[in-house]
Amino acid sequence: MRGSLQTYRKVSIESGMAVASPHRIIQMLLAGALERLAQAKYAIGQGDIASRGELLGKAIGIISGLNGSLNMEADGDVAGNLTQLYDFMLRRLSDANINNDAEAIDEVAGLLRTIKEGWDAIPEEMHQVTSEAS
Repeated sequence: MRGSLQTYRKVSIESGMAVASPHRIIQMLLAGALERLAQAKYAIGQGDIASRGELLGKAIGIISGLNGSLNMEADGDVAGNLTQLYDFMLRRLSDANINNDAEAIDEVAGLLRTIKEGWDAIPEEMHQVTSEAS
């Protein structure tokens, strides 16, 4: 049953991304990274090292993807600041994985929540403009 639910969820997410605007895709990626971080923190609490590593790896992949999608030419200052912030997050998550550090996960999750709140607050009429600078 669990495998069926996971398959359904994966198809649902993939379908949603296929029709989503670039702005919505960034929202989904930020939410996905936050979810993986919460799961990784739970895995640390449970002593599940394998899951912790897998989940942090997924969060790192998402953050790396967000970092790689930045358009440095469209909005250099914002994109440059985000690149530095994403690089910092990636280092902290590597530390979290090596040191089993739930506080580092909390720190990154807090930064991602702040970015997501700002992204979510962008008015709809600006979505096409902001998506190009993400």
